[in-house]
Amino acid sequence: MLTEASLSIWGWGSLGIVLFLITFGPFVIFYLTFYILCFVGGGLVVTLLFGKTNSEKYLEQCEHSFLPPTSTGVPKCLEEMKREARTIKIDRRLTGANIIDEPLQQVIQFSLRDYVQYWYYTLSDDESFLLEIRQTLQNALIQFATRSKEIDWQPYFTTRIVDDFGTHLRVFRKAQQKITEKDDQAKGTAEDLVDTFFEVEVEMEKDVCRDLVCTSPKDEEGFLRDLCEVLLYLLLPPGDFQNKIMRYFVREILARGILLPLINQLSDPDYINQYVIWMIRDSNCNYEAFMNIIKLSDNIGELEAVRDKAAEELQYLRSLDTAGDDINTIKNQINSLLFVKKVCDSRIQRLQSGKEINTVKLAANFGKLCTVPLDSILVDNVALQFFMDYMQQTGGQAHLFFWMTVEGYRVTAQQQLEVLLSRQRDGKHQTNQTKGLLRAAAVGIYEQYLSEKASPRVTVDDYLVAKLADTLNHEDPTPEIFDDIQRKVYELMLRDERFYPSFRQNALYVRMLAELDMLKDPSFRGSDDGDGESFNGSPTGSINLSLDDLSNVSSDDSVQLHAYISDTGVCNDHGKTYALYAITVHRRNLNSEEMWKTYRRYSDFHDFHMRITEQFESLSSILKLPGKKTFNNMDRDFLEKRKKDLNAYLQLLLAPEMMKASPALAHYVYDFLENKAYSKGKGDFARKVPPLIPKTDADPEHRRVAAQLDDNVDDNIPLRVMLLLMDEVFDLKERNQWLRRNIKNLLQQLIRATYGDTINRKIVDHVDWMTSPEQVADSVKRFRDAFWPNGILAETVPCRDKSIRMRTRVAGKTKLLAIMPDELKHIIGAETTRKGILRVFEMFQHNQLNRRMVYVFLEGFLETLFPQYKFRDLFNRLHSRSKQMQKYKQKLQTTQAPSLQKR
Repeated sequence: MLTEASLSIWGWGSLGIVLFLITFGPFVIFYLTFYILCFVGGGLVVTLLFGKTNSEKYLEQCEHSFLPPTSTGVPKCLEEMKREARTIKIDRRLTGANIIDEPLQQVIQFSLRDYVQYWYYTLSDDESFLLEIRQTLQNALIQFATRSKEIDWQPYFTTRIVDDFGTHLRVFRKAQQKITEKDDQAKGTAEDLVDTFFEVEVEMEKDVCRDLVCTSPKDEEGFLRDLCEVLLYLLLPPGDFQNKIMRYFVREILARGILLPLINQLSDPDYINQYVIWMIRDSNCNYEAFMNIIKLSDNIGELEAVRDKAAEELQYLRSLDTAGDDINTIKNQINSLLFVKKVCDSRIQRLQSGKEINTVKLAANFGKLCTVPLDSILVDNVALQFFMDYMQQTGGQAHLFFWMTVEGYRVTAQQQLEVLLSRQRDGKHQTNQTKGLLRAAAVGIYEQYLSEKASPRVTVDDYLVAKLADTLNHEDPTPEIFDDIQRKVYELMLRDERFYPSFRQNALYVRMLAELDMLKDPSFRGSDDGDGESFNGSPTGSINLSLDDLSNVSSDDSVQLHAYISDTGVCNDHGKTYALYAITVHRRNLNSEEMWKTYRRYSDFHDFHMRITEQFESLSSILKLPGKKTFNNMDRDFLEKRKKDLNAYLQLLLAPEMMKASPALAHYVYDFLENKAYSKGKGDFARKVPPLIPKTDADPEHRRVAAQLDDNVDDNIPLRVMLLLMDEVFDLKERNQWLRRNIKNLLQQLIRATYGDTINRKIVDHVDWMTSPEQVADSVKRFRDAFWPNGILAETVPCRDKSIRMRTRVAGKTKLLAIMPDELKHIIGAETTRKGILRVFEMFQHNQLNRRMVYVFLEGFLETLFPQYKFRDLFNRLHSRSKQMQKYKQKLQTTQAPSLQKR
């Protein structure tokens, strides 16, 4: 049934299709399909257009009825963009002084043109952004100018800069000493010197080290960006500072476009050398100074540059075709150039072979050195300081001091008596005050050096001392009252083997000759090839002997001395109560051993301490005597504590290192510990009153060198500056303090004679002139002309050839050495003068160290400009990532860990 139905359906369907095709043709299927597709597509288009219109109307109704109102920012921004750009008016006034504002405006214009406009115009033609940057820069400059006018710059220019430079020089000097102590034979490289410099800096500064900023370009740029951002925060209005895009643009212009190029230029050693030559361009080069520089140079690059230039000049002169008188001139020039070339070759050969010789350290044979008579030594400041050091080592300083004191007394007495005579001739009223002062001075000399209480006492014939005492008691003192005894003391120093004869065989005598420029350099006495190394006939095999190895220790190393306070008690003598300390002393030598007890009061310790620290200045920073106590100083607990402290003082004093460092100290220690009544070297008044000339503190822990100046020079600005610089340049603090006091007195007299009492006022006026609008405008113009000569950005100066830079170094050193006056050499010594000048010059030959000095000056400037802000703390944080600082903190933690564990 189903089969039949399906067959009928297929049959009728096939019949219908055949009839349809016969009636409408074979293409009817395609037409039908096309009609259907057009119908469906048209329906879809009508539906979409109608639905979109209705949807927009419906959404608009929903927005107004259900959603909150939209922000007006976007429509307002669109409206502002449709308007025409308004003109921004720029007020060109910056500092209130037209002569400053004009070059400043040019600097701003050039900076924007060369650092912003060249790329901004490729993005937009809108001028408003550039005008906003310009306005921001001007706002910062206005605030900066306002702040500058409120600051007193006199302390910064007369104190802060000098202190910072002196501290920088001290760090460099100590770094050189540290490298020398590490290895006296090998020369440290420039990298070693830089690393050591920053090690010493962190040891002195304690809380800051600038090694990263000075050695890492990436960290330096980051430091400048952070610093500029802080300055913009202080100088810009809050609205401008909150604009990050504007702030970053201005920060980059200041950091990368202005500060970094300026710091690069100021820290370039070659630029500094050229500037030094330009500063002293009026002085002529001295041939002797030039040859000294060549002989003293330890830089092979310098010597090769000079040698190559000499060879070039020789080739040129030999190519000339001359006749007549010109031949003699050219021959002389050729001979001079040949000599210079020979000296350079000899010096280079010696440096490469490691046979460099320091003339001052040549002490192999003293017998044929130049002989300087004792009377010449006593009247020459430079020679006298070395003889004084030697006399202190041998315990004969009392004789020398007596001779010098008598010389001063004679001059003073003659001057005072001449004044008296002139007053008598003029018929004026006479007083006995002058004679009384002379008598007091003469008696003081007698008591200090010749009386039985004198310690140490000058040893002369008793009858001469008795004769002098009788004269002082019965006659008025005269300038010649001490002549007989002074003559005996002079003969004693001259003849006694302990004094002048032994001094001529001592290492100090050789150093004295070097300072007097009386040591002849043996480097050029040998054969032409530079192999001859004889010095005044000394054998070449012993030339390596160093003065530092020739220590003349007068104490006997076989004698061992030990002492400790075994007991303490309270005594009552005629109503006076005082503490007494029992000292047990052991003395051992090769053949015997002794032990005894001696008793000393605290006042005896105090007097002994004052005596040895006066004679041996270096001990004042090492030995610390327990302080006095006015009330309850007889308390048992206090006496036990003082006993412990005095015991520690004795053990430090008797340490073998201490005795070897100061051989003459043994005499004072033995005298103090002997079993006898202690004879005080100073009276009660002298112990209570501080010395007239305060002792300088040579403690290197001071962060700034100004802390070590005498208090009485702080008010005298030029004396303070000159003394501080001379201390650091010529290392006077490490020298004889008598010489330093003489130099200080000489400087005072020079300043008074030159300027009188108005010198401070003149310096203040000069600082005011330096900060005047005219000078500030001149500085801005120089900055503008240096960076934009003729209004065009200066091209990067190509690095000059190494040989040219080396010859510039030689020329700079020669100029500096040539301008040093001979009077300075006579005051502090020729060798000290040379070393000081060359040390300063060498300090400027390291780019990293120069950067450190520039940043120190910049930090001081900002601390002065913004005193109310904690810029010191800010700089400490910016430098806190220093590697040297981290090492120093780790070292402190390592050293403090044992003490913390004990607690």
